This record gives sequence, structure tokens and C-alpha cells, in this order.
Amino acid sequence: MPARPTKSLASFGLDRLATPIGIALLVTDAAGTLRALDWADYEHRMRELLRLHYGVVELRDQPAPAAIRTALSDYFDGDLGQLSGIAWRIAGTPFQQKVWNALAQIPAGTTMSYGALAARIDMPKAIRAVGHANGSNPISVVLPCHRLIGADGSLVKYGGGLERKRWLLRHEGVAV
Repeated sequence: MPARPTKSLASFGLDRLATPIGIALLVTDAAGTLRALDWADYEHRMRELLRLHYGVVELRDQPAPAAIRTALSDYFDGDLGQLSGIAWRIAGTPFQQKVWNALAQIPAGTTMSYGALAARIDMPKAIRAVGHANGSNPISVVLPCHRLIGADGSLVKYGGGLERKRWLLRHEGVAV
């Protein structure tokens, strides 16, 4: 039986950014591209997502590019359009990539149900799969998974906790 291919060691930089809702962990590659954004109190979850997507991952303390730090700081200061200028790249299945790219198209200040996002990607029956892909999104805030809500308008699941989701939506002008 042939050996299964294994993923090689992935090496990324890890930086921290203080925000109004906690310390954000910024993971970037050698080119300065954002690979993950999560919260310090959810670092274990972030590391597990990185492992699932890349295999063995080495994180070394390294400042994120100034452009990423500035864009995120500006977003948290109220300039909501800054997120679209952040270069990102993430590994995932073709379906996950489709969902994550669709997330990036949801404008600040708006929400969408999981079912509406499934319909947007031409897979209207894939509501649960969209939810699972959304839950595996390694780039919180920049790929705005917080903008997905339940069909009844309720706040449901957010990897960084519902209080952060509520804060992010209010910050973007959504009444929740």
C-alpha cells in the first residue's frame, strides 16, 4: 500500500493586537499575508484549525505587517471599510473556500442567514454544511462570520463567543 502524502511543516508568524473586545491573534506567512485571526482566549481553537488546514504548524513571535495592524485598528476605531484591504490566504476544502469567499462579500452593517448564504453559493440545501464551514473559518472579523445569523434573526454560534459577535454587529450598526 502506498504511503499517504503528509503535509510539511508550516511556519507562520504570530502577533497580538489589543482591540476593544480582547487580544486578537494575528497569524501571517512569510509574504505578510494573513492566515488566521482569532482571540487569545480561543488560542487552542485557532491552533487546532491551523493544524487541520496545514498539518504541523510552527508559530513564532513576529510582528504582523503594519498595513494589517493599521487596517484592523482602523476597523475597530470605526472605519469599517478597512477590512477589505487586508490580503488573506487560507487552506480549506473547495466547499469551505466557496463559503469563505462568499462571507467576504457580506457588507459591513448587514447580516445574512445561513440559508441565504447557502442559496447565494447555489447550494440552497447545504445550510448545515455552510454552518460547519463558517465554524471552521480561521480568519475571524476579516472574513466576517459574525454577520451570519439564524433564519429567525437570532444570534447563533460564534467561535469567539456570542458577546463578541454582538459587539461586532453593534459596532457595524446592526441592531441586535
